[in-house]
Amino acid sequence: MNLYFHLLLVTLGGFINKHQQFVIEYLQAENKTLREHLPSKKIPWTDAQRRRLAEKAKVLGRTSLKELGPIVTPDTLLRWYRNLVAGKYDSSQNRKPNSSKTKHSIKELIVEMATSNPSWGYTRIRGALYNLGHDIARNTIKRTLADNGIEPAPERGRKISWATFLQSHMGAIAGGDFLSVEVLSPYGLVRYFVFFVVDIASRRVHIAGITNQLSEAWMMQVARNLTDCDEGFLRKTRYLILDRDPNYSTKFRRLLRDSGLRPLRLPPRSPNLNAYAERFVRSIKSECLSRVIPLNERHLRHLVSEYVEHYHLERNHQGLDNRLIRDLPANTNQREGRVRRRVRLGGLLRTRPHITEMIIYP
Repeated sequence: MNLYFHLLLVTLGGFINKHQQFVIEYLQAENKTLREHLPSKKIPWTDAQRRRLAEKAKVLGRTSLKELGPIVTPDTLLRWYRNLVAGKYDSSQNRKPNSSKTKHSIKELIVEMATSNPSWGYTRIRGALYNLGHDIARNTIKRTLADNGIEPAPERGRKISWATFLQSHMGAIAGGDFLSVEVLSPYGLVRYFVFFVVDIASRRVHIAGITNQLSEAWMMQVARNLTDCDEGFLRKTRYLILDRDPNYSTKFRRLLRDSGLRPLRLPPRSPNLNAYAERFVRSIKSECLSRVIPLNERHLRHLVSEYVEHYHLERNHQGLDNRLIRDLPANTNQREGRVRRRVRLGGLLRTRPHITEMIIYP
C-alpha cells in the first residue's frame, strides 16, 4: 500500500514539475517577445520595482536568472539586492548635520557681496560678514566664490557687468531702436520705419522720426534734433544703446559723439542687451499696431502718438513698481467725485480713470 502511494506521489510530482516547466518555457518566450518590443532607451525603474525584483532574484541565483533571460541582467539584479541590504544598515539619515559646513544662506550672501562689489577681496568680504555676526574663514570664502565661477577681486575688478553698468548710469543712459510697420496704401503695402529712443531710468519714450525711406541724411537730422541743446530729448544723456543696424552709420555716431553723447554698439544678435527698447516694441505692437490696419502715414503717426500718450499717462509699468511714468498727485485717494473712463483710438485703448478725468462735485 505504501509502495503504491509512493508511486502515485512520484507520478503526480512529475506531472506538476512538467507542467511548471511548460509554464516557465512559455513565460520565457513571452518575456523574450516583450523585450524585442521594448524601446532602446533605459527603462525608468522605480525603487519599489527594484526592491521587488531584487528580492525574487536573490532566491533564484545568477545561474537560474541567466536561464530565464530577464529584462535586467542578473548582475544588475543582484547589485540591487546588495544595495537593498546595505540600505537596511545605512544610518546616514540619523546623523546630525556637520556644523563645520557653511550654511547655504551664508554662501548666497558671499556671492552677493562679491558680485555687487567687484573690487572686494576675500579679506574685505570676511570683514563685512563679521560685521553681520558671521565669522567665516578666508579660504571658505575663496572656495565658495570659486565654486560659483567668480574670479578673484583683481580680475573681477577690471570687468563690469552690463547690469551693473546700467544701474550705475541709470539717469544718463538711453536706448534707441527701429520699429517697422506695414502701412496699407493705394499701391499696396509700404514699410515705414519708426525710430524711437527710451530713457532707461524714467521709461519715457520719444518718437524721433517716422519715414518710409531711410537715408543717412534723414538719420543725421534725427541726431541733430535729439541732441539739440535747448529741446533735444537726449541733451542730458551721456550714453545711447544702439544695435548693429547699418543705418547707424559712422557719420551718425560721430555726430552723437561731437554732441557729448557716446553711442554704445551692442554685439550682434543680442537684443536682450537693449531690453528696454525691445520691450516698448513688443508693447506697442501687441497692444496697438497689431490690432489696427494703418491706412496711410498720417494714420500711422496718429496711432503712434496716441499710444505714446497712453504709455506715459495711463499705463502702469512693472519696472516702475507697477506705477505710471507720470504718477498721480499724492492726494488722489482723498478726492471724491464722479469718475469718467478715458477711451483712445475708438476703444482700442481703455484705461482706468485718474485725476485729470474726474468730475468733482462739491
